[in-house]
Amino acid sequence: MKLKLKNPLLFFDIESTGTDIATDRIIELSVVKVHPDGHKDIKTRRFNPTIPIKPEAQKVHGISNEDLKDEPQFYQMAKSLAQFMKGCDIAGYNSTKFDVPMLVEEFLRAEEILGSSIDIDLRKRKMVDVQVIFFQMEPRTLTAAYQFYCGKDLTQAHSAEADTLATFEVLEGQLERYGDKLQNDIDWLADFTTRTRNLDFAGRIVLNEKDQPVFNFGKHKGRLVDDVLNLEPTYYSWMMNGDFTRDTKKVLTQIKLGNL
Repeated sequence: MKLKLKNPLLFFDIESTGTDIATDRIIELSVVKVHPDGHKDIKTRRFNPTIPIKPEAQKVHGISNEDLKDEPQFYQMAKSLAQFMKGCDIAGYNSTKFDVPMLVEEFLRAEEILGSSIDIDLRKRKMVDVQVIFFQMEPRTLTAAYQFYCGKDLTQAHSAEADTLATFEVLEGQLERYGDKLQNDIDWLADFTTRTRNLDFAGRIVLNEKDQPVFNFGKHKGRLVDDVLNLEPTYYSWMMNGDFTRDTKKVLTQIKLGNL
Protein backbone atom coordinates (compact mmCIF):
# COMPACT_ATOMS: atom_id res chain seq x y z
CA MET A 1 0.00 0.00 0.00
CA LYS A 2 1.43 3.37 -1.01
CA LEU A 3 1.84 6.04 1.64
CA LYS A 4 -0.57 8.96 1.62
CA LEU A 5 1.56 11.98 2.42
CA LYS A 6 0.81 15.64 3.08
CA ASN A 7 4.52 16.46 3.51
CA PRO A 8 7.68 14.67 2.40
CA LEU A 9 8.44 11.80 4.78
CA LEU A 10 12.09 11.37 5.69
CA PHE A 11 13.16 7.86 6.63
CA PHE A 12 16.59 7.70 8.20
CA ASP A 13 18.98 5.37 9.95
CA ILE A 14 22.31 5.98 11.64
CA GLU A 15 25.39 4.02 12.58
CA SER A 16 27.40 5.38 15.50
CA THR A 17 30.48 5.01 17.66
CA GLY A 18 28.29 3.53 20.40
CA THR A 19 24.89 3.80 22.06
CA ASP A 20 25.44 6.64 24.54
CA ILE A 21 23.38 9.52 23.14
CA ALA A 22 25.25 12.14 25.17
CA THR A 23 28.81 11.16 24.25
CA ASP A 24 28.81 8.96 21.15
CA ARG A 25 28.80 10.27 17.59
CA ILE A 26 27.13 9.49 14.26
CA ILE A 27 29.50 7.91 11.73
CA GLU A 28 27.03 7.09 8.96
CA LEU A 29 23.66 8.59 8.10
CA SER A 30 21.35 7.40 5.35
CA VAL A 31 18.13 9.21 4.46
CA VAL A 32 15.33 8.39 2.07
CA LYS A 33 13.06 11.34 1.40
CA VAL A 34 9.71 10.09 0.07
CA HIS A 35 7.73 12.86 -1.63
CA PRO A 36 3.91 13.03 -1.75
CA ASP A 37 4.01 12.11 -5.45
CA GLY A 38 5.92 8.93 -4.59
CA HIS A 39 9.40 9.69 -5.89
CA LYS A 40 12.37 9.23 -3.56
CA ASP A 41 15.65 11.02 -2.92
CA ILE A 42 18.32 8.84 -1.30
CA LYS A 43 21.45 10.19 0.37
CA THR A 44 24.09 8.39 2.42
CA ARG A 45 27.01 10.13 4.10
CA ARG A 46 29.78 9.04 6.45
CA PHE A 47 31.41 11.26 9.08
CA ASN A 48 34.69 11.35 10.93
CA PRO A 49 33.60 11.18 14.60
CA THR A 50 37.00 12.34 15.93
CA ILE A 51 36.59 9.83 18.78
CA PRO A 52 37.26 6.06 18.81
CA ILE A 53 34.53 3.69 17.68
CA LYS A 54 33.67 1.29 20.48
CA PRO A 55 34.59 -2.34 19.66
CA GLU A 56 31.06 -3.60 20.32
CA ALA A 57 29.64 -1.03 17.89
CA GLN A 58 32.21 -1.86 15.20
CA LYS A 59 31.24 -5.53 15.47
CA VAL A 60 27.70 -4.54 14.49
CA HIS A 61 28.29 -2.15 11.57
CA GLY A 62 31.82 -3.11 10.49
CA ILE A 63 32.99 0.50 10.09
CA SER A 64 36.41 1.45 11.48
CA ASN A 65 38.01 4.79 12.32
CA GLU A 66 40.43 4.15 9.46
CA ASP A 67 37.45 3.99 7.08
CA LEU A 68 36.39 7.46 8.24
CA LYS A 69 39.67 9.36 8.50
CA ASP A 70 39.10 11.34 5.27
CA GLU A 71 35.37 11.97 5.81
CA PRO A 72 33.99 15.37 6.94
CA GLN A 73 32.89 15.96 10.51
CA PHE A 74 29.15 16.21 11.14
CA TYR A 75 29.18 19.94 11.85
CA GLN A 76 30.56 20.59 8.36
CA MET A 77 27.45 19.05 6.80
CA ALA A 78 24.89 20.05 9.45
CA LYS A 79 23.37 23.08 7.72
CA SER A 80 22.99 21.36 4.34
CA LEU A 81 21.41 18.35 6.08
CA ALA A 82 18.99 20.61 7.96
CA GLN A 83 18.01 22.23 4.67
CA PHE A 84 17.42 18.80 3.09
CA MET A 85 15.18 17.84 6.04
CA LYS A 86 13.20 21.08 5.99
CA GLY A 87 9.44 20.56 5.88
CA CYS A 88 9.68 16.78 6.27
CA ASP A 89 7.95 14.48 8.70
CA ILE A 90 10.25 11.83 10.18
CA ALA A 91 10.16 8.03 10.18
CA GLY A 92 12.55 5.30 11.23
CA TYR A 93 12.99 1.99 13.03
CA ASN A 94 13.46 2.49 16.79
CA SER A 95 13.98 6.12 15.80
CA THR A 96 12.19 7.89 18.65
CA LYS A 97 14.28 6.11 21.26
CA PHE A 98 17.73 6.28 19.65
CA ASP A 99 18.17 7.73 16.15
CA VAL A 100 16.27 11.00 16.65
CA PRO A 101 17.86 11.84 20.03
CA MET A 102 21.31 11.05 18.59
CA LEU A 103 20.66 13.26 15.55
CA VAL A 104 19.38 16.13 17.72
CA GLU A 105 22.49 15.90 19.88
CA GLU A 106 24.72 16.13 16.79
CA PHE A 107 22.88 19.24 15.58
CA LEU A 108 23.26 20.88 19.01
CA ARG A 109 26.97 19.95 19.08
CA ALA A 110 27.33 21.46 15.59
CA GLU A 111 25.74 24.71 16.78
CA GLU A 112 28.33 24.90 19.57
CA ILE A 113 31.20 24.38 17.12
CA LEU A 114 29.82 26.77 14.49
CA GLY A 115 28.80 29.39 17.03
CA SER A 116 25.46 29.89 15.28
CA SER A 117 22.02 28.32 15.26
CA ILE A 118 20.88 25.74 12.71
CA ASP A 119 17.38 26.09 11.31
CA ILE A 120 15.90 22.79 12.47
CA ASP A 121 13.47 21.83 15.24
CA LEU A 122 12.45 18.18 15.16
CA ARG A 123 9.85 18.75 17.90
CA LYS A 124 7.68 20.41 15.28
CA ARG A 125 7.74 17.32 13.03
CA LYS A 126 5.40 14.35 13.01
CA MET A 127 7.36 11.19 13.83
CA VAL A 128 6.48 7.62 12.93
CA ASP A 129 8.42 4.78 14.56
CA VAL A 130 7.97 1.67 12.42
CA GLN A 131 9.37 -0.53 15.20
CA VAL A 132 6.48 0.42 17.49
CA ILE A 133 3.94 -0.68 14.89
CA PHE A 134 5.86 -3.91 14.39
CA PHE A 135 6.22 -4.65 18.12
CA GLN A 136 2.52 -4.02 18.71
CA MET A 137 1.52 -6.24 15.81
CA GLU A 138 4.32 -8.80 15.37
CA PRO A 139 7.16 -8.46 17.95
CA ARG A 140 10.41 -9.26 16.04
CA THR A 141 13.59 -7.68 14.62
CA LEU A 142 13.89 -5.53 11.48
CA THR A 143 15.29 -8.51 9.54
CA ALA A 144 12.26 -10.58 10.54
CA ALA A 145 9.94 -7.66 9.82
CA TYR A 146 11.37 -7.34 6.30
CA GLN A 147 10.80 -11.04 5.68
CA PHE A 148 7.34 -10.99 7.27
CA TYR A 149 5.91 -7.92 5.56
CA CYS A 150 7.89 -7.84 2.31
CA GLY A 151 8.81 -11.49 1.75
CA LYS A 152 12.48 -10.56 1.28
CA ASP A 153 15.77 -11.32 3.04
CA LEU A 154 17.64 -8.34 4.46
CA THR A 155 21.08 -9.45 3.27
CA GLN A 156 22.89 -6.24 4.27
CA ALA A 157 21.43 -5.69 7.73
CA HIS A 158 23.21 -2.95 9.71
CA SER A 159 24.16 -1.13 6.54
CA ALA A 160 22.52 2.25 7.11
CA GLU A 161 21.15 2.52 3.56
CA ALA A 162 19.85 -1.07 3.45
CA ASP A 163 18.15 -0.66 6.84
CA THR A 164 16.62 2.67 5.81
CA LEU A 165 15.17 1.35 2.56
CA ALA A 166 13.93 -1.78 4.34
CA THR A 167 12.14 0.38 6.95
CA PHE A 168 10.37 2.30 4.18
CA GLU A 169 9.20 -0.93 2.54
CA VAL A 170 8.15 -2.41 5.91
CA LEU A 171 5.90 0.59 6.66
CA GLU A 172 4.18 0.19 3.29
CA GLY A 173 3.81 -3.53 4.02
CA GLN A 174 2.32 -2.82 7.44
CA LEU A 175 -0.27 -0.50 5.93
CA GLU A 176 -1.15 -3.19 3.40
CA ARG A 177 -1.46 -5.94 6.02
CA TYR A 178 -3.23 -3.92 8.73
CA GLY A 179 -5.40 -1.72 6.54
CA ASP A 180 -8.36 -2.30 8.86
CA LYS A 181 -6.37 -1.25 11.95
CA LEU A 182 -3.91 1.36 10.71
CA GLN A 183 -4.72 4.63 8.99
CA ASN A 184 -2.64 5.67 6.00
CA ASP A 185 -2.09 9.09 7.51
CA ILE A 186 1.16 10.39 9.00
CA ASP A 187 -0.58 12.35 11.78
CA TRP A 188 -2.41 9.19 12.90
CA LEU A 189 0.70 7.00 12.60
CA ALA A 190 2.79 9.51 14.55
CA ASP A 191 0.25 9.44 17.40
CA PHE A 192 0.05 5.64 17.23
CA THR A 193 3.81 5.20 17.52
CA THR A 194 4.43 7.80 20.23
CA ARG A 195 5.25 5.79 23.33
CA THR A 196 5.96 8.61 25.77
CA ARG A 197 5.20 12.27 26.37
CA ASN A 198 8.82 13.33 26.33
CA LEU A 199 9.84 16.98 26.50
CA ASP A 200 13.45 16.07 25.76
CA PHE A 201 14.34 13.41 23.22
CA ALA A 202 16.21 11.30 25.77
CA GLY A 203 13.07 11.01 27.90
CA ARG A 204 14.56 12.43 31.10
CA ILE A 205 11.75 15.01 31.42
CA VAL A 206 8.15 14.14 30.50
CA LEU A 207 4.66 15.54 30.88
CA ASN A 208 2.40 14.04 33.53
CA GLU A 209 -1.35 13.55 33.19
CA LYS A 210 -1.86 17.25 33.96
CA ASP A 211 0.62 18.29 31.23
CA GLN A 212 3.17 19.40 33.84
CA PRO A 213 6.90 18.70 33.38
CA VAL A 214 8.16 15.99 35.72
CA PHE A 215 11.47 14.15 36.04
CA ASN A 216 11.46 10.65 34.58
CA PHE A 217 14.56 9.23 36.25
CA GLY A 218 16.45 8.96 39.53
CA LYS A 219 15.43 9.95 43.03
CA HIS A 220 13.01 12.64 41.81
CA LYS A 221 11.20 10.48 39.25
CA GLY A 222 7.57 11.60 38.98
CA ARG A 223 8.14 14.88 40.82
CA LEU A 224 7.43 18.26 39.26
CA VAL A 225 10.56 19.84 37.80
CA ASP A 226 9.62 23.25 39.21
CA ASP A 227 9.17 21.80 42.72
CA VAL A 228 12.54 20.06 42.64
CA LEU A 229 14.39 23.12 41.34
CA ASN A 230 12.77 25.33 44.00
CA LEU A 231 13.42 22.97 46.92
CA GLU A 232 16.84 21.74 45.73
CA PRO A 233 18.46 24.50 43.61
CA THR A 234 21.75 22.58 43.33
CA TYR A 235 19.98 19.85 41.33
CA TYR A 236 19.95 22.14 38.30
CA SER A 237 23.71 22.66 38.50
CA TRP A 238 24.24 18.94 39.01
CA MET A 239 22.35 18.14 35.83
CA MET A 240 23.97 20.92 33.81
CA ASN A 241 27.42 19.64 34.78
CA GLY A 242 26.46 15.99 34.44
CA ASP A 243 26.58 13.51 31.59
CA PHE A 244 23.16 14.45 30.21
CA THR A 245 22.43 15.30 26.59
CA ARG A 246 22.61 18.88 25.38
CA ASP A 247 18.93 18.61 24.49
CA THR A 248 17.98 17.58 28.05
CA LYS A 249 19.96 20.50 29.48
CA LYS A 250 18.32 22.88 27.00
CA VAL A 251 14.81 21.74 28.00
CA LEU A 252 15.67 21.93 31.72
CA THR A 253 16.91 25.50 31.28
CA GLN A 254 13.76 26.48 29.40
CA ILE A 255 11.65 25.14 32.26
CA LYS A 256 13.79 26.95 34.85
CA LEU A 257 13.40 30.23 32.94
CA GLY A 258 9.66 29.71 32.56
CA ASN A 259 9.85 29.37 28.77
CA LEU A 260 8.36 25.88 28.54
